[in-house]
Amino acid sequence: MAAAPSAVHPLPMSVAASTQEAWATLSLKAIPHQALVALLRAFGNPSAVLEATRAQLAAVVPDVVAARVQQPVAPESLAATREWLADPSHEIIAWDDPDYPHALLDLGYAPPALFFVGRRQLLNRPALAIVGSRNATAQGIDNARAFAQAISQAGLTIVSGLAVGVDAAAHEGALEGPGSTLAVVGTGLDRVYPARNRELAHRIAEHGGLISEFHPGTPPRERNFPRRNRLISGLARGVVVVEAALSSGSLITARYAGEQGREVFAIPGSIHSPLSKGCHRLIKDGAKLVETAQDILEELGMGATAARSATHTSNPVSAKEGKVLEALGGDAADVDTLVARTAMAPDVVVAALTGLELAGQVAAIPGGQWQRLYRA
Repeated sequence: MAAAPSAVHPLPMSVAASTQEAWATLSLKAIPHQALVALLRAFGNPSAVLEATRAQLAAVVPDVVAARVQQPVAPESLAATREWLADPSHEIIAWDDPDYPHALLDLGYAPPALFFVGRRQLLNRPALAIVGSRNATAQGIDNARAFAQAISQAGLTIVSGLAVGVDAAAHEGALEGPGSTLAVVGTGLDRVYPARNRELAHRIAEHGGLISEFHPGTPPRERNFPRRNRLISGLARGVVVVEAALSSGSLITARYAGEQGREVFAIPGSIHSPLSKGCHRLIKDGAKLVETAQDILEELGMGATAARSATHTSNPVSAKEGKVLEALGGDAADVDTLVARTAMAPDVVVAALTGLELAGQVAAIPGGQWQRLYRA
């Protein structure tokens, strides 16, 4: 049986289908963490808490909390939960469930119930979070996918938030290894947000796991995503930020990781890229600079299980394409800049860029610029 939240002793309860609605009801009432622990200790299980009188409750917790326990919940919220639970693959995993993620239990704000679809055995495996920009560059997407694949191959489960960009790439890479992936979302599990990740979410549900602390029917509210971020970092041994602007929500996840005693890693980038500034800020503030998946595995004590090199693809290129690649270097540049650096005609530079793009060597990015791609 899992340890109860905040390092207290196990609660004398068992989770069964008949108690899932009681857990769901309690989680809707937003009872303060320590007060809920006290109530469960006093009454033994969530059904008994809900059936207690106001006076009985007030003998254990402040009267204002007792009043909150007895407040009715919105019928439509429970109706949506009942409908969702009708599918046998849909589960509520509560504090007393042996598969409740142990990594969350000592944080002081572990949700009393998690809505879950997927492989339970992943919930307590060593994990690493990979997060980053929704508007990631082609290089950022490639890095996220490659790092996630290598780390999943080493046996760690990759945790991310199912957003477009870096998150989606990390999930995709992780699905290619035995560590697989967990997606923590900011909506109810009866919907996929963003909708474009629907097919990816279905693959994660089958081969990994989808987690939410929000009841079915919960839409994508802005305030929900910082709450989701604290669970992403809480589930993992460390957080890797791939690309992030200074205003990125990924920096919130990194801050939570630091507060939770998790490792924080950041991949550096060009000094000219806005999406590198968040990572550079983290490194200045003490995050570990990483260039390969092996850097992370060694820091986590996982041994030599990933290749150390990070080199660009070895696809053959023509002399003109090679000249453009050399002129491009590690930073983004537009066609005019490459024309000036190579002394080649604009149409020749454009033709070389087209060939390099088809070979997976470069990618067009917003602003009419081109970026060289490296294999992480």
